[in-house]
Amino acid sequence: MSDATANTPIENTNNTVDTAEEMDSEIESLKKENEELRVQSESMRAKLLEANMLANNYLEEMEKLKEQLERITSPPLFIATVMETEDDMALIRQHGNNQEVVTQIPAEFKDEIEPGVRVSINAAFSIVSVMRKATDMRAQIMEVISSPDVDYDMIGGLDDVLNEVIESVEMPLTEPELFDKIGIEPPSGVLMYGDPGTGKTLIAKAVASRAHASFIRMSGSDLVQKFIGEGARLVKDVFQMARDKSPCILFIDEIDAVGGMRTHDGTTGSAEVNRTMLQLLSEMDGFEPRGQVKIIAATNRIDLLDPALLRPGRFDRVIEVPIPDEKAREDIFRIHTRHMNLADDVDMTKLAKMANGLSGADLKIIVKEAGMFVLRRRGEQITMKDLTEAFNKVTTEEEQNTASGMFA
Repeated sequence: MSDATANTPIENTNNTVDTAEEMDSEIESLKKENEELRVQSESMRAKLLEANMLANNYLEEMEKLKEQLERITSPPLFIATVMETEDDMALIRQHGNNQEVVTQIPAEFKDEIEPGVRVSINAAFSIVSVMRKATDMRAQIMEVISSPDVDYDMIGGLDDVLNEVIESVEMPLTEPELFDKIGIEPPSGVLMYGDPGTGKTLIAKAVASRAHASFIRMSGSDLVQKFIGEGARLVKDVFQMARDKSPCILFIDEIDAVGGMRTHDGTTGSAEVNRTMLQLLSEMDGFEPRGQVKIIAATNRIDLLDPALLRPGRFDRVIEVPIPDEKAREDIFRIHTRHMNLADDVDMTKLAKMANGLSGADLKIIVKEAGMFVLRRRGEQITMKDLTEAFNKVTTEEEQNTASGMFA
């Protein structure tokens, strides 16, 4: 009896130990199972996220395909021009077949629809959108939106010419009330002529900069096109763009390329040039007013221009831009050397006397060549010797070019 009683606590202790070990083992098993479930959950979550991303991509692709299908299957639109308007109705003429129909003006386009406006229409002749004015792409390329970075203080020796151009071009744009008080119309255009390099283009840029106007620059040769009618259309588009961008200064350089005396040698080329010039004459002095569009033209050969181009009403002011005199040459030298490091022996008056007969462009080249001489010897100052050698080099090259041109 006593032996059985003594063994009972030992057995209970052993059972307790076994139970604890089993519980620890079960806990470890549950932890492992929990970790496996957590890993599976993370994997499923990543797959779900990937599936959502794929679904979104597929939805976007479906939307793109739907838009593309709608674009492909939708009927094309036609271009028409509004001929007349009355109340909420418009008479339009379809391009191509010239069919005229009367259609209703949509409420959202009432403020934009007017005679001459281009619109797109569907097969039912309903106005779908209002289009911008048709302008030749070449005319748009010619436009310079920002004013040129040139001022009057960068032009030397041309005070009289500048004053005439300012009165004719700048003042009508900046102070039109002065002309209204007197009761006169400002000059319609300015033609500058003179030898190459005298500053004609520079004056046009300076006026555009001061007037804070859009500046359209083109060469007369740009208006001479290959196919019949293209040159005249380009002239019309350029002037229309100038009106749309007003106040605007239209500068035609080398106008003798398109404004020469009219001749006919039996070829379509000369006839096309004549048509282009006739369109230019019409735009300069036609029925449609130019408004705040001022024209400046430049040429080296005024003797080649057609008399119709020179008459008052087209170019009211014909201004000669002369070769600079001694005082003007000194001013030009000072302008081009004002930012340079000059030695004390530089004598501008002597340089101006040496450069008799040279243009402003020639004087600028002389200053640049002198700077290149200093750069070549790794110097820091431009001396009188540098300027003299540059003068000799430039004048010698000009004499050689003139001589070779005589026997070419």
